[in-house]
Amino acid sequence: MRFVPMAVAALAALALTACTAGKEAAPSLGAQPKPSGSAPAALPAATLELWHGFATDAEVKAFEQAIAGFNKKFPQITVKAKKGVQDDQITQAVRGGNPPDVAASFTTDNVAQWCKSGAFQDLTPVIKQDGIDLSVLPAASRLYTEFEGKRCTMPLLADAYGMYYNKALMKGNEPPKTLSELTKLAKELTVRDADGTIKVAGFIPSFQYYENSPSHLGPMVGAKWYNDDGTSAIGTDPAWKQLLQWQKDLVDWYGYDKLEKFRKSLGDEWGAEHPFFTGKVAMILDGEWRNAMIANDPKAKSLDYATAPLPVADDKPDLYGSGFTAGTVIGVPKGAKNPQHSWELVKYLTTDTDSLVTLSNALRNVPTTKAAMESPNLDKDDRFGTFLDIFSHPKTSTLPANVNSVFNQDAFSTFLIQWEKGAVKDLDAGLASVDKRINDKLKLSGG
Repeated sequence: MRFVPMAVAALAALALTACTAGKEAAPSLGAQPKPSGSAPAALPAATLELWHGFATDAEVKAFEQAIAGFNKKFPQITVKAKKGVQDDQITQAVRGGNPPDVAASFTTDNVAQWCKSGAFQDLTPVIKQDGIDLSVLPAASRLYTEFEGKRCTMPLLADAYGMYYNKALMKGNEPPKTLSELTKLAKELTVRDADGTIKVAGFIPSFQYYENSPSHLGPMVGAKWYNDDGTSAIGTDPAWKQLLQWQKDLVDWYGYDKLEKFRKSLGDEWGAEHPFFTGKVAMILDGEWRNAMIANDPKAKSLDYATAPLPVADDKPDLYGSGFTAGTVIGVPKGAKNPQHSWELVKYLTTDTDSLVTLSNALRNVPTTKAAMESPNLDKDDRFGTFLDIFSHPKTSTLPANVNSVFNQDAFSTFLIQWEKGAVKDLDAGLASVDKRINDKLKLSGG
């Protein structure tokens, strides 16, 4: 989507305010009147409009609790939150010249476009001005919140992906650490009828199964999405070929048609009949939030399960313990009426330890700063702790920001469906065709 470029003043004029008690105020984010005092508490009264994607009662309540902490620090600032907002609503509001003061998104797919177009304002100057040390954030979360040197969002909460396994179905086996161990165990734990119909799957290798997207599975082999120049690396990085060949071998062992029949018979990913809850799948790839869903589901509460990092390529044991991460991002849209107040809210929600712990405890997502992850007030057990460790692992990776992120993922996923069903005869040529689609789209986008 194309945005109207930000005015030069809105992009660059982060002027310092008058000094009081020998300290400078945080800079204004746009062409706005300068605040009357230097200390944050001296900001004039204002009302901020905050749009976010949280929609359930529990989510909204948790977010309101975090905002209440901000209100204690800034009683003169009123925050009016609008729930259940999607990215297209945010971008349309920016284009229409009537954006919220602050906006949060569940996905990182639009960060590149927002940063590049100026739809969200670059926070780099105010981060430097306020002395915020971004090293408190893992490298992966720093990566998915910026694009081409512009940090137009901050990470609010994160998701990390690992393995859940049914301890009863595992029959005393330890969780696999390598792909060969996963293959062996998946076969051992699979139960079939006499005609080969799958009754229980050890592990479902299909890319069409719930969270088995290429972005989530790619870190198991250290696969790379893009080259340094922004072009697709899918066809040239041998790690993707390694992953796909492993995956297809396991699909073929199950039998594609039998696996598809079983997959399509399974319950809704978000419902009480999830196949992991009902003992139809022994091991799954999933996010940390599944712990909360299990705890809150009456039918699943008694499930005896544990968590572990995802298995990795046999020739890359140093990757074990890492995984995929992404998460909620938050920033200040172009045209925000109260940019400095907005920055104070963004800064509080993304760097205040108590705020992040409050959100994490309520939503069971990973807090993004080291202080919050190490807080004694953070509710954590071994199951949730797995994902804290994955998130903070130095080799944990993310899907780098790209202006065509959604298109690129769809192009690859479309190919993968053809691959696993056996319609692709030449894997190298097929992956090269994915590169071409992605790179052609990049050229059309001016990349």
